[in-house]
Amino acid sequence: EVIIDPGSQADKAAQQALLFHVKQSKFDALLTLFSTPRIGWLGMKAGIPLRVAPATKWAQVFYNVRVRQRRSQSAKPEYQYNVDLACELLARLSLTLSTLPSPPFWPMDFAQRYEQRQTLVNDASEHVVVVHPGSGGSAVNLSVAQYAALITQVHQQCQHLPLRWLISAGPSEQPQAQELREQLATNGVVADHFPDTAGVDDFALQLGGADMLIAGSTGPLHIAGCLDIATAGFYPAKRSATPLRWQTCNRAEKRLAFSPPSGADTQDMTAIDLDAAAHQISALLLGGLRTNPEIRVLSEG
Repeated sequence: EVIIDPGSQADKAAQQALLFHVKQSKFDALLTLFSTPRIGWLGMKAGIPLRVAPATKWAQVFYNVRVRQRRSQSAKPEYQYNVDLACELLARLSLTLSTLPSPPFWPMDFAQRYEQRQTLVNDASEHVVVVHPGSGGSAVNLSVAQYAALITQVHQQCQHLPLRWLISAGPSEQPQAQELREQLATNGVVADHFPDTAGVDDFALQLGGADMLIAGSTGPLHIAGCLDIATAGFYPAKRSATPLRWQTCNRAEKRLAFSPPSGADTQDMTAIDLDAAAHQISALLLGGLRTNPEIRVLSEG
């Protein structure tokens, strides 16, 4: 069951309806990955007996299990902090896992991937590389000129490998994507637009047909990680946004990350060595890319 939260801006009637629904569902536990006072209060008011959340900020007073994590230290990937919370919940429920799940965390069977791939390729032998130059406002990214230089280098280094370049963009990022295509055309590299999709879910399914995604630290990069396709991510170097903190959750051998070197400004993406990045991306491409049902848990992230 999925309960739609009307959000903090909803009127009192909508908030009361949410509380009533949660209360009637008689959940055994509440797992909150990012705690807010409103959600913490909701869980307590609904009478959920076990309420687990990070021990951070004053919203933690509404939870009876508080896990100290110190996420600001960026000592591990963000998703791993969430896994730690889930493991704490399982322990409190006296449940154990013999092994933790491993990639892909968003599995697609061969038939699904094949179907999506047919909409992306011109020829079955092509390797599909999607580039997402936008940032969605979430983090700094390479410039269009940097992406054009990077793609051109990779294309030249993989000249004997049939590559299909697709440029994806959010609703407000189409001009940026078009500019990148035009710069690539000037460099002799053909790139097409990633097919338009109706929403994030359709975009994610379509992305499942690709071999690699190159992007900044933004949503599409992490969707690709969940699908366990190869990723090449470009990150700032500040502690709250490092490649480790926002590491994708695909297998390590499918994951590349680049950021400004020590000594450079942490957000100066022009300091990234694009020659080295192109070499590593090319090498990866040339390397051969192709619970207990009785317990109900309300998860709020």
